[in-house]
This record gives sequence, C-alpha cells and structure tokens, in this order.
Amino acid sequence: MKKNITVLGAGAMGSRVATRLLEAGYSVSIYNRSRSRASALINAGATYCETPVQAVARADIVISMLTDDLAARAVWLDKKNGAMQGMKPGAIAIESSTLSIACITELSAVFAQQGISFLDAPVVGSRPQAESGALVFLVGGSQATLARVELFLSFLSSAVYHMGENGTGAIMKLAVNAFFGIQVAAFGEVTGWLKKSGIDQQQSIELFNKLPVMSPALQGISKLLASENYQPFFPIDLVEKDFAYMLKQAAQVNAQTPCVVATHKSYQQAIKKGYGGDNISGVVRLWGEC
Repeated sequence: MKKNITVLGAGAMGSRVATRLLEAGYSVSIYNRSRSRASALINAGATYCETPVQAVARADIVISMLTDDLAARAVWLDKKNGAMQGMKPGAIAIESSTLSIACITELSAVFAQQGISFLDAPVVGSRPQAESGALVFLVGGSQATLARVELFLSFLSSAVYHMGENGTGAIMKLAVNAFFGIQVAAFGEVTGWLKKSGIDQQQSIELFNKLPVMSPALQGISKLLASENYQPFFPIDLVEKDFAYMLKQAAQVNAQTPCVVATHKSYQQAIKKGYGGDNISGVVRLWGEC
C-alpha cells in the first residue's frame, strides 16, 4: 500500500513533484499559500488543505519545496497552523527547499525536540527533472531515517546521495548552486568580451561546446543563450538568494570565498537592472549591454 504524502508548496517544483506522485497513484495532500496555484493539482486528485497543520494530519511523509527561509519557517513552525503541530507519530519530514544553514539547523533542533524524524534533502535539477523523476537528492540526516524513505526519494530522482548529518545536504546544495552560478557568470563575461572584440557570438558558443572546458551544465546554458531564451527554470532572484545564504555560512566558518563574493555582486547587479525574474542565463545580459 502506497504511503500518504503531503507536499508543502505548489510552486514550480512542488507542483511537478505532486503531479508525478498523483500519476503514480499516491494519495497526495497539498498546502499552498495561494489556493489558485494548486487548482491543477486539485483537478488531478490532490486534496487541498487550507493550513499546513491540516495538510499533514494523515501524512506518512511530508516534503516541503518552498522559496526561502521565511516561507519554510512559517509553514513548519507557526505555533497555530505550522505543519509540525499536526504530524502524526512516525511521520517523516523532508525539507527539499534550498535554505540557509541557520534555518536548517533551527528546523533540525525543533524536530528533534518533538521526536520527529527530519531530513534536509534539497534537490539538484529544475522543472524538467522534477517532471521526469530525474532530480538528485542531497540528503542530510540519519542513515536510518533515509532508509525509510529511500524508495520514495528514488521514485522522484535519478540519484540519492547521503551527505552526512542534518545540515550537510543543505551545505552541499549551496555549494552546487554557487559553483553553477560562477560558471554561468564567467561564461557571460567571456562571451560578452568576445562579442565586443569582433567574434561572432554564435560561432564562439559553438566552438566552446566542442572543447573540454565546457561542463554539461554550461552546454545547456549555451543552448538557451543561442536562442536568447531566459525562461526562468532557475530565476536570478533565487540564484542571488542562494549566494547570500552560502556567504553567510562561509563567514561563520571563516572560509575564504572571493569568487563567490564577486559573482554574487553580478547577480545583485542583474536584479537591479530588472533581470531578477529571468533564468540564471539572463545574467549574461549584463556584459552584452556594457
């Protein structure tokens, strides 16, 4: 018998995860701040609940996919309607949002106090991977807890990596996003310089894609650039948020991150220019306009 699942958040990622679960025959309850965003899921068979505490009442597994720390704290920890107030004994909480380490540490401590099993399990991948079950989970928490939900996570993903104790999944996710963001910004700088130096942009992109210096991620970005497609698979607003979270934690452990600092400023500049809703690839417009 399939488990009862609650998905907290019906945004770009949560809605796609919920759809995949519904198509596989899971019983899915949904909470989203705006009911209208969940209308397609309701029509597909999901049970919509007005509050997080109502949404988790029957759940064996609760997975959260939210925007930021503020949203996560409100959904989990609100004293009246927070999901933590309504979870049944034995249920497992999975936080798959990209959050700060401070927020994950706080959630982990509160869940432990309440005797609730908790994993931080942010994902690598975007909307297409969520739809096809090809996400990658980076998990922090006990091996025993992970073992209880590994089949469930595997249904949504192509790989599940156990990074260590609570918080390590979140740390790894911020590292992945920062590394990706640095690559995209650097590519934008270089191709912008080439364009201003008289090299055809299409030609330079095609050449880069034939060389070993291009990562698979950058190859994907280059295809978007070639068609000037800035559809927000990973919006710049969220890229900047993740850089800020990483830098805050890096300062706490006295890590030197000059490349991250410099790149963060580029994404902040992109937001000031009105590109915050664009995909991460839109940062290249900074150097195309100089």
